[in-house]
Amino acid sequence: MKFMKLGSRPDTFYTSEAVRSISSEVSSDLIIQVKGSRYLLHKFPLLSKCLRLQRLCSESPESSQHQIVQLPDFPGGIDAFELCAKFCYGITITLSAYNIVAARCAAEYLQMTEDVEKGNLIYKIEVFFNSCILHGWRDSIVTLQSTKAFPLWSEDLGITSRCIEAIASKVLTHPSKVSLSHSYSRRGRDDISCNGAESQRHKASTKGWWAEDMAELGIDLYWRTMIAIKSGGKIPSNLVGEALKIYASRWLPNISRNGRINNHEASDSDSDSATEVTSKHRLLLESIISLLPAEKGSVSCSFLLKLLKAANILNASSSSKMELARRVALQLEEATVSDLLIPCLSYTSDTLYDVDIVMTILEQFMLQGQSPPTSPPRSKLGFERRRSRSAENINFELQESRRSSSASHGSKLKVAKLVDGYLQEIAKDVNLPLSKFITIAESVPEFSRLDHDDLYRAIDIYLKAHPDLNKCERKRLCRILDCKKLSMEACMHAARNELLPLRVVVQVLFFEQARATMAGGKMTELPSNIKALLAGHGIDPSRPPPPLSTTSTIPGDDQWSISGLKSPKSKLSTLRMKLAEDDELDENDLHPDGMGRTSKFKAFCALPARPKKMFSKLLSINRSSSEKN
Repeated sequence: MKFMKLGSRPDTFYTSEAVRSISSEVSSDLIIQVKGSRYLLHKFPLLSKCLRLQRLCSESPESSQHQIVQLPDFPGGIDAFELCAKFCYGITITLSAYNIVAARCAAEYLQMTEDVEKGNLIYKIEVFFNSCILHGWRDSIVTLQSTKAFPLWSEDLGITSRCIEAIASKVLTHPSKVSLSHSYSRRGRDDISCNGAESQRHKASTKGWWAEDMAELGIDLYWRTMIAIKSGGKIPSNLVGEALKIYASRWLPNISRNGRINNHEASDSDSDSATEVTSKHRLLLESIISLLPAEKGSVSCSFLLKLLKAANILNASSSSKMELARRVALQLEEATVSDLLIPCLSYTSDTLYDVDIVMTILEQFMLQGQSPPTSPPRSKLGFERRRSRSAENINFELQESRRSSSASHGSKLKVAKLVDGYLQEIAKDVNLPLSKFITIAESVPEFSRLDHDDLYRAIDIYLKAHPDLNKCERKRLCRILDCKKLSMEACMHAARNELLPLRVVVQVLFFEQARATMAGGKMTELPSNIKALLAGHGIDPSRPPPPLSTTSTIPGDDQWSISGLKSPKSKLSTLRMKLAEDDELDENDLHPDGMGRTSKFKAFCALPARPKKMFSKLLSINRSSSEKN
C-alpha cells in the first residue's frame, strides 16, 4: 500500500501530567484543548499555517502567559490534531490510506490552505490522494471504508464520491491494468451463508476478483459502489449476482432452520439492542434485494430463497418479499424441497412452515407462460420452427415465445415433482389446514404430473398426521389423486391402506385390472396380486360374482348406482351418467366451500369399456367391508 512522509525533524512530543508538550528552548504560549486533551504549544508555527487558529486567537482574550483555544468538535480527535500540529513543527509524519481521511478533514477544519502558506497540508494531501491513493485498488477500498467515521466531512470534501468512482472504474477495467495490493483470494476460510449452511469460499477468478474486497464495505457505501458499477454496463449480471451472494454471506446473520438468528459478526457496540441489530439486518437485506440484477438466472434460485427466508425472519417489507417471490417464480424449477421450507413466525398461523409464501410463489410461477403445450411438439410444428429459423426475415418475438413456451412446459414438469416433495414435508405438520394442502397440490396443472406416486405418499403422510379427519374431509383430500397414474407398488400400498376412503380403494383395484386388461388386449383371469387384494377386502375371486340387484345393501355414502350394469349389453354411458350424478350429490352435500372436484367422474370417463367383469366383482363388497374402511 502507498504511503507518504512529510517533514524531517524527529518526534519530540511528550506527555507530562496529562498534558502533551513539545521539547523546545522557547517557552510555550498557547494552550489548545481538543476533546478533553490539553496541548501546550507555540503560536508561531501553528498560526503560520492554520487560518482558523489565527481567527480564534484574535477573538479570544489574551492572558499574561498562555492563550487558551477550545476545539471541542475537532474531526478525527487528538490523533488527527497531533498529526497536523507535527506538520506545523516540521516533524516527520506518515500519511496512508488508513489516516488520510482523518488528516484531510482535520486540515480542512484548521483551514490549512494555500492562501495561508504555499505547500500547506491540504495541498500535499490532495496531491497524494489523487496521484497515489485513487490509483491503487486496496488503497481506494481502505480509504472509502475510513470515510464512515466522517460521513459529512467526507461528502463535503468529495472524498467518498471520488473513491467510489475510482473503485467502479477499476472493476470495469481488466485486473491486469489495476494496481492490486491484495485480492480476495488472500483468505481461505469458509463462509457461513445467510441460512446457516457452511459453503466453500468462492475461488479466485479473473472476472470476479473484486467481489470479496468490496464485501468489507458497509451497506451504504457498498450500495452506492454497486450502483456505480452496474451503471457502467460492462459487468455481466451473473457476476453482479455472485458479488451480492458473497456480500450476503459476509454480513447477513446465521439463520438456523427453526428461524433463530445467530450473529456470526459481533455488533458494533455492546449497547446495541436486539431490535437495533434486527433493524440493521433488515436494512441490509432490503438493500441487497434492491441491487439484484433484473436478468433471470443472474442469481441462483437457492440464493433467492435464502434471502426470502431471511426476509421472513427479519420481518422485511411486503414489497421486498413479493419481489423475491416473483424472482423465485421465474426459476422455480431450480429449487429444492429444503429451499422451500421457510419457517413460519407469524402470530396468526400455527403452521411449522410458511406455506402462504410458497402459495404466492406458485401463483407467480403459473403466470409465466399461460398456455404451455400439454404434449410434446408435433412434427408439423417442428417443421415450422426449422423453416422460421432459416427464413430471411426472422420473427424474433415469435421465436422467443415458442422457446419460452417449451421451457415453460418442461419447467412445469419439474415444479410438479418439487411440489409433491414439498407436500410430503409439510404434510407432517399437524397444524396444516386441509384447504392449504389441497390448494398447493392443485396449483400445478394436471398434465405436469406424469405419475401420482409422490402425491399419494404426501396424502398418506397427511392422513397419518391428521387421524381426526372425518369421512367427508378424507374424500375431499383424495379427490386430487388420479388412480390411473399410480404405479403397481403404489396401487398395492393403497389397496391395503385403511386410511383411504373405500371408494378410492375400489378405484385403485378397478384401474389396476383395467390396466392389465388393456395390456393383454382381452379379459384374462385375475392376476394373483389382485386376487390377494380382493380377498383382503372380503371378496372371493374364485367364485363368480353374484347377480347384482338394486336391492343390495350398500352404505349410502359409498353407494354407486348399478342399475345400468344389470344387463351385459348396458352401455358405459349409463355408468358415466350415474357416476356424474353421484359426484354432484357429493359436492352439494360434502363441499359447501366449492372446493370439490369431479375427479372420479373424469377418471371413469377415460376408462375402456371392457373390464366390466372386474368392476362387477368389486361392486359386491359387503356392508362389513364398507364399514371397516
